[in-house]
Amino acid sequence: MFGDLFEEDFSFISNNHCGKGKKSKPRESEPPAPRDFTNLSGIKNQGGTCYLNSLLQTLLFTPEFRGEALFSLGPEELGTLDDSRKPDAKVVRIIPLQLQRLFAQLLLLDQQAASTTDLTESFGWSSQEEMRQHDVQELNRILFSALETSLVGTSGHDLINRLYHGIVVNQIVCKECKNVSERQEDFLDLTVAVKGVAGLEEALWNMYVEEEYFENDNLYRCGACDKLVEASKSAKLRKLPPFLTISLLRFNFDFEKCERYKETSCYTFPIQINLRPFCEQTEMDDSEYMYELFSVIIHKGGCYGGHYHVYIRDVDELGNWQLQEEEDGLIEEKVLRDTENAKETESPLAVLKGILSEEEAKQIAVDQLGQKLLEKKGVSWNKKYRKQYGALRKYLQNHPQIFQLSPDGNKVGLKQTHKLLFKLDSHGQNLQSPSQKNAVQWNCEKNPPRPMASSAGCHWFDLNDSKVQPIKEKDIEKQFQGKESAYMLFYRKAQLKRPPEAHGNPRYQIPAHLLNEMNAANTELQKKRAECDSANNGIDLHLHLSCCYKFHNGALHPSLSWKESVVDLTIDRRKTLGDLRHTVFQMLESWEGDMVLSMAKPLPAGLHLYQVLDGDELTLDGVGLADGADIFVWNGKEVGGTKVLTGPEHEPVVLNVLRLAEHNEGGKGQHFSEAQLVFSCSTSLGQLHSALAPAGGIILKNGSGADTEAKNWEVFHEEDMKETVRSVGLRDGCSVLILDSHDQSFVNVASGNLTAFTYDISWLQVKNFCGVEEEEKHVKITATIETVMSDIKMKAIRELQLEEELANESCLRPVSGNGKLLSPVPEDYTVKEAELKMGSLLGLCRGTAPTSTQLFLYFMVGSDQNCSPEMEIVVEETASVRECLNLMLEKSGLSGDNWHLRRLDWCYEAGEALSQENATLKELNVCRGDTLVITEGKLPEKGFLKIPIWWLKPSSHKKHGEHAQDQDYTNHVDSSVICFFFFPLPAFKAPPEPTHPGLDLCYAGRIEIAGEASLEELKMQALTLPCFQEQVVPLPSFLRAWTVDSKRPGKLLRDNKRRLSDYRLGARVEICIEPLQEEENLGPQELLLRVQMGIPGERDYSDSWDLVWDISKECTTWALRQRVASHYCLPVDKIEIAKYFPERFEWLPISSWTQQISKRKRRKKQESLQSAPYHLKDGDIIGVKNLILDDTKDFSTIRDDIGKEKQRQLALEKRKSRQERVQDPFFPEEKLPMKPRKPEVALSINVGVFR
Repeated sequence: MFGDLFEEDFSFISNNHCGKGKKSKPRESEPPAPRDFTNLSGIKNQGGTCYLNSLLQTLLFTPEFRGEALFSLGPEELGTLDDSRKPDAKVVRIIPLQLQRLFAQLLLLDQQAASTTDLTESFGWSSQEEMRQHDVQELNRILFSALETSLVGTSGHDLINRLYHGIVVNQIVCKECKNVSERQEDFLDLTVAVKGVAGLEEALWNMYVEEEYFENDNLYRCGACDKLVEASKSAKLRKLPPFLTISLLRFNFDFEKCERYKETSCYTFPIQINLRPFCEQTEMDDSEYMYELFSVIIHKGGCYGGHYHVYIRDVDELGNWQLQEEEDGLIEEKVLRDTENAKETESPLAVLKGILSEEEAKQIAVDQLGQKLLEKKGVSWNKKYRKQYGALRKYLQNHPQIFQLSPDGNKVGLKQTHKLLFKLDSHGQNLQSPSQKNAVQWNCEKNPPRPMASSAGCHWFDLNDSKVQPIKEKDIEKQFQGKESAYMLFYRKAQLKRPPEAHGNPRYQIPAHLLNEMNAANTELQKKRAECDSANNGIDLHLHLSCCYKFHNGALHPSLSWKESVVDLTIDRRKTLGDLRHTVFQMLESWEGDMVLSMAKPLPAGLHLYQVLDGDELTLDGVGLADGADIFVWNGKEVGGTKVLTGPEHEPVVLNVLRLAEHNEGGKGQHFSEAQLVFSCSTSLGQLHSALAPAGGIILKNGSGADTEAKNWEVFHEEDMKETVRSVGLRDGCSVLILDSHDQSFVNVASGNLTAFTYDISWLQVKNFCGVEEEEKHVKITATIETVMSDIKMKAIRELQLEEELANESCLRPVSGNGKLLSPVPEDYTVKEAELKMGSLLGLCRGTAPTSTQLFLYFMVGSDQNCSPEMEIVVEETASVRECLNLMLEKSGLSGDNWHLRRLDWCYEAGEALSQENATLKELNVCRGDTLVITEGKLPEKGFLKIPIWWLKPSSHKKHGEHAQDQDYTNHVDSSVICFFFFPLPAFKAPPEPTHPGLDLCYAGRIEIAGEASLEELKMQALTLPCFQEQVVPLPSFLRAWTVDSKRPGKLLRDNKRRLSDYRLGARVEICIEPLQEEENLGPQELLLRVQMGIPGERDYSDSWDLVWDISKECTTWALRQRVASHYCLPVDKIEIAKYFPERFEWLPISSWTQQISKRKRRKKQESLQSAPYHLKDGDIIGVKNLILDDTKDFSTIRDDIGKEKQRQLALEKRKSRQERVQDPFFPEEKLPMKPRKPEVALSINVGVFR
């Protein structure tokens, strides 16, 4: 009925509901949260059921409906839910049973929100349609009808009729015979207009006080007079129900725009209303007509989407509603006093509390809190607050009186009292448990204070699905207008009074079997919450027993395996150290002597001990024991007879100690020998020097770890020897280089830094890959950057004691870091030309090294290396792609010509195809070491173009006013060509394309032609298209060819003998063919312009002519004016010229002034007209004014005025539309681009037959 009116937008809800700590659990596994400080329960939204939730809460807070009517029906009349599952059971009325059960949960069950799943299933709502889109006014009528049908044959059969049924009487009074004709109508709700009405009272006045008159041409046929007479028509309320429901018609239909819209104008309604003026009988006491507002269902959004919530007056005072502004102010003052510089800088406390108080969940992730802060304030925590307050997590930890962090520190929430205090505009509430007389079990730790004394039943709450918040009565006025405004009003008779025993007693009139069920459910909830609380606060500790450890190399190491040396213990973080010590004693019954518990931490060097856990009264959380902490159990002095130093000042540090490798030492081409040693971070550099270089030498550090580039090394000087390992910045993984007196001769130490490894540039390492031994030998060969690779190979063969004949059958190949053999190095290359780093590892392999003109290539069949091994081949760089492919096919054992080559891209997949199969590898920049992929399939044919051809048909032929002379000549073009330029062409489409209206331009078809073909061949082939059959064209030179750019002729194609590939047309080019009346062969320095002379006294031009202008000498304003004046036989100073811009309908005069730079310098040479601002090119229109006959310099035409006006109107419409969107605060969704709406489905509730 109302489209997606109730389809809610939950985009503001984050998907991250829990933190990333080790103890975090999915929300489904946690018990539901208890009620908050209001002591009222919300209702969960099933996806779009806010409309249902709002109506159910209204019915719940209608005590007469809830107690005297619904709860008064027992199992003997309704049956039981257990019976509904039995096939032979008696009739069970499921809908009222589920409604009873839901109301009992909302009243008694200690949970933040109840579920309506069972109720909606009893409605027969099995699909998602009912959960997404429906009207609360429609639901109100359907639900009442379903209840009436369900209660047929019970004592509650008249429940709806008794509480909500009213009667309206319509009367027509004849002016002549005074006969009264009346008709009465029953109603469950009154529907009142909103459009054009100021408020509810005015709407009721229009409906039930104002009379409608039948007179003049609009007469009434009286049944008594039996003729047309004047009459008056009126309506009155004959019977008022105890509860009056009023539906506001906020959604209307605009018949002009044919769209729905929402009335957002101001519409007032009173808290109390006297209905006497609208009733038929007015003789009773005023109290009989007085009604009080107790529920307002509110709709937020537009007519195609939105959300419902409800304001409800707590008639029975079941909820906690209290203002404590003074206490709230004191707490705020204390918090601000404790915050540093709170007066100078905006405190983030209020912002964070406001965000957390709006959250439905008890706690949210800290990361999510930071994101919500960014969304609310428009600036991140780090940018605004970090400099003064520190990290967000640390800030939350520093305010434990306000914020409560989860055990793992990843989730945060407000402490319960502060969730109360900062819920609504700093109007806080005290926690108050429900009345003790209800005897329902609640999870309350202490008895909170009682609420302030106030008038009974005057407190209002906002029930928004799961959220329940107290509000003031004056907040209702905010819902008079706007996108969030009142949609349904519920009034109750002021005479209806509640008994004293109902006040504050949610158990009142609830049947005993439901009380027992709720008590059992609360007990189960308490049990689950206790289990969840224990699980959330439990931490896993790893106990390391000293008897299973030994101390060596600066740290503790397990004697056995890690698993056998550690005992796991789970304990509540809220317990004390005394509890922990007692638990450990019980676990280790065989322990003898003192027991000391120390914090431990695994480091790269081993296990290290920190502070001793002292103070039995301290909690585990207070001393910083987190989940997964390591604790070492020992006597506090020694481990295995060895004294152990503890604390951060004695942390062991693992250093990589490097020394320059001796001859033939090291492996994999490394020029360092490396060892890992452990030192205490308090060790001085003097002690480090004595331990590492007892015979003297220098120590250099490299803070970048394994990187051993010379520029990163720094020498420790004598004055640094008193510094410690930690103070000089040595950490785990840092490298130190030890150089003795002999090694220092190979390095250059300048300014305290190692600037060059002269030792490195003296050798390369060569490894033998020709042998069959399991261990390949390797040697170091002395070399310089100018050494030739063939010499290095011969030296390596000799030192490896190999046969010298191997020199002709072997080559040197660099070895990569992962051990892969790279491309062989040509033997005539030097070390520098081969781009080898000194100290690199080379492999001596079998096979001939490629020459400097040959390429060593890798190739594979397909890009999957797992299926096809990588192969190697040497080819000449002058070989073609086809020749290279044939060699690779032969080597891989493949045949046929259904293959092509592709390069291997950066992600090791087949990339760019080598499409030019006749080109050489060198021409295609194929380099030594490249990898090619043999791919199945022939390459698509290259060099062919498929070109759409457009034809401009001349409409008539006129005489030329002038013939060609030398290279300066004109070629007449009729008005159809100019039309082509004045009006932008529509987008070109595939054939067939009809002739464009108003133009002689039509689509001719497509031609397929080789890119090597000439322009003349293209024109000849275009003449074979059906569109050209009727044209008589003597030669291709009688045709002019243009490219089509942006729906207009673009580049003029010159030189009939030129190949199409030379034009670089591209794959998507389109060509326009223009017929000429005489032969044309334009040169490269000739510019084709369309010139037209203005008609004196008129804002129009005569027919256009083609003007060919030779610009080989100059392309200036003066030269163009001379050419145009010569064409029209006029003096140069008697003409004015301008260029036309058809897309803007503007003319730009081409003036002849010259810019002056200074008095001392010569005049600046005029710039070419082919540059800014004219950008003169082929096909441009040049307007000419004859000043002898027409001294006006206005080049524009009437058509330009029309075109500009259309553009101006279009711009105004766009601007106006933009301003409307910006200025309208209630910009309706129907103006926004909308996704296709889902089909509307009628709402219904399935009810059994009980008659």
